[in-house]
Amino acid sequence: MIIAATLVMVIGMVFRIPYAFQGAIYALTVSRESSQATFKSAAAILSVTGIGAAYLLASASFVISTPALHLLWVIASFFLGFYAISTFKNFGASSTFAIMICIGVPLWDRHVSAETNVEDTLRLCLASAIGIVVTVGVEILFSRIKPGEDIVAGVADRLAAVEDLLVCFANNCSVDRAQANVVRLAMVGTSMLRRILQRSAYAPNYAEQMGAVIALTGRIVDLATNLRSPTHLSADNREQIRLLAENVGCLRSALLAEGPPQLKAVHGAQGNVPHAIPFLGEMDKTVQVMKEALAGAQPLRVFAPQPSSGDPPPTFFVRDAFTSVAHVQFALKGCLTASLCYIIYNGMDWPGISTAVTTCFLTALSNAGSSRQKQVLRISGAMVGGFLIGMGAQILILPYLDSIAGFTILFVVVTAFASWFMTSSPRLSYFGVQIAVAFYLVHLNSFAIEPSLSLARDRVVGILLGLVMMWLVFDQLWGASAVRDMKTAFLSAVRLLAEFTREPLSKDYNAAAERSYSLREAINNNFDSMRASADGVLFEFGPSRQQDLAWRTKFRQWQPQLQLLFVAEIALWKYRARLPGFELPHSVGAAQRAFDDELARVLEAIADRIEGRPAQAGLITESLVRLERAASTYQGSEPQPATADRLQAFLSLHRRIESLTSSLQKEIGNAV
Repeated sequence: MIIAATLVMVIGMVFRIPYAFQGAIYALTVSRESSQATFKSAAAILSVTGIGAAYLLASASFVISTPALHLLWVIASFFLGFYAISTFKNFGASSTFAIMICIGVPLWDRHVSAETNVEDTLRLCLASAIGIVVTVGVEILFSRIKPGEDIVAGVADRLAAVEDLLVCFANNCSVDRAQANVVRLAMVGTSMLRRILQRSAYAPNYAEQMGAVIALTGRIVDLATNLRSPTHLSADNREQIRLLAENVGCLRSALLAEGPPQLKAVHGAQGNVPHAIPFLGEMDKTVQVMKEALAGAQPLRVFAPQPSSGDPPPTFFVRDAFTSVAHVQFALKGCLTASLCYIIYNGMDWPGISTAVTTCFLTALSNAGSSRQKQVLRISGAMVGGFLIGMGAQILILPYLDSIAGFTILFVVVTAFASWFMTSSPRLSYFGVQIAVAFYLVHLNSFAIEPSLSLARDRVVGILLGLVMMWLVFDQLWGASAVRDMKTAFLSAVRLLAEFTREPLSKDYNAAAERSYSLREAINNNFDSMRASADGVLFEFGPSRQQDLAWRTKFRQWQPQLQLLFVAEIALWKYRARLPGFELPHSVGAAQRAFDDELARVLEAIADRIEGRPAQAGLITESLVRLERAASTYQGSEPQPATADRLQAFLSLHRRIESLTSSLQKEIGNAV
């Protein structure tokens, strides 16, 4: 990130390319976590850059001479930019288009010739293209120097830290260093891994499976953080802890070696894990569940090529882009925020604070969320980057620099400081983003050292105005507490999964497949939203904080099981759709449909229970017995080895679903 942003800055300064701050910001914010995703999206990003410039040039010519139409065009363009952020599947493309809109639209407010406006729009396009090309070039360089996959490496590192801590407990040695490492990883969380997976170009089946693995890994780390070793442990207890450590190591080795994990049974003299250390039994249970999640896992390189015929066709937009009201709501909120900023700075005739509009778009691109506490990170980042570093450098450092070499050193130091926060955790990432944005807007606006402090003042005031408007609209007018968002996302995932268990309803394969892919994407989005809201709960305070934290713990405990249930249902969809090689006898198919209907009723009852409505207990175990009986009857009449193996795999999936559903139903019933 430092190399890419610095190269963009040097190119902009040496060749006197306007709007260099745009390319430098892009070099920091573009998705580069997955090499495959960056390479495949480069052409799309460049194309969107051209589309954004073409849109500005073509549409502005119709409205530039009519003030009323011009204002409507500005508002419509803001809506289009925020809608792109919400619906573009490619993060780099959405960020590029949004930045083109938020910087390009205000250009046409100036009282200059049309030729100047056209030239500046094209220069803005050039600055974006430079940022894209430099970012991709640096990514190619580092992909050759340091091959590997960040998702697997991140999970493996966390498992290794937990294994080290358990080994220290088992060997009765000092745990301070190992425990500090686990606590550090727990503070970082798994949000970055989830973001990598969300923006990656891997097949949906693998993304869904690894999503469950990441969630379970986060739970193992959280449990390990709370482990405390008693003064005395028996030899039998230490042996059980050692076996648990070996199982965690087996999970890590299986993930790296791309094979199924082989775990050992952990039981003490009384037939269970030792109770001398709290949370150890829950950790063993989570390890066993993670074994199921890793069953059948394949290496990432298998999923890097173009999707196979069994995967959904690639799309530029998310599948519910034109059907979900949530995208329109997000675009309306963002449009209102940016339009208010636009009207305020034009009404005050203070064009220097036009950075308020840019801030609105950049804030919407962030994963930091919109809670009041996170808004503090944004405002403090603007103060640090704009006033403390930006204006401080103007007063104390820049007067003593007389070459681009000295400015480059300053630029590298500030970028390193900002990017360190950006990559530390999504919980703090926007603090770093805001530092970089404020500094770049102050010092990359011209091709010489800026002697006037008024420019820095205006830029920072504009940033603060944008942040205040985002807080007002997103948090106050349309906002909801993080725990409420978390609960809503979880309930939505449960109800959508109930719908998915009844699919396919259409006999047309293309329609059924499209419906399946749409539901899968919506369920995954709810999982991501739930985990992001769970992170946001930590930043919210008030009289209900302890109750909210208790709900957060419950949902984080239930979510991995629900996600594993989702992965198993994806595998069963092929049987329900009767794809070639997955056909079922009529009697078994009828029993499966009855099982699916009962499972859907149980899931809906679980959602009703969480919402506080009366819910009847399901009979999913009885449905499984009837399904096994139907399969056994057919297997007795058709004793063929191939058929028997296929039915056993089929029944194994249903037993796994029944076990997960019963466990989830029991836990939620006891907790709610």
